[in-house]
Amino acid sequence: MPDFLTFMMGQYEARVPTDRLYAKNHLWLKPDGNRYQVGFTAYSVRLLQDVYFLDWSIDPNTSVHEKQEIGEIESSKALSSLHAPYDGRVLEFNEQLLDDPSGINTDGYGKGWLFHFETQAQPLTPEQYLKILEAGWEDTQRMIKGQIN
Repeated sequence: MPDFLTFMMGQYEARVPTDRLYAKNHLWLKPDGNRYQVGFTAYSVRLLQDVYFLDWSIDPNTSVHEKQEIGEIESSKALSSLHAPYDGRVLEFNEQLLDDPSGINTDGYGKGWLFHFETQAQPLTPEQYLKILEAGWEDTQRMIKGQIN
């Protein structure tokens, strides 16, 4: 299996590393012992563009439900709520990002990770995630162009 799969966002590549799992809300989950390290996928970073503010609305070691708001992120495109990828527990945050969230832009699959997470859910495989991107790309393009009300 290759190190990553590629989804083309028009002329831009969004790489989907095959060494981790995924959530529908465009987060990656990399197995780390009995927990996951979680971050934004290249697809989500490309849509957000330059991230310059990150804040959490929950404390470390908090149980969360799938789609529960856990924080917010501000970028050159928008202020967006962050949601839990699955039912589980947010164990700790990448504190370095609170002072300087630029790691999300420059090293999203490395130093730009967001938090550590425990879950019993079965995250998506890279192939399943790629299918979700393909299925939603037409709507995403219309949204980007402001055609969806």
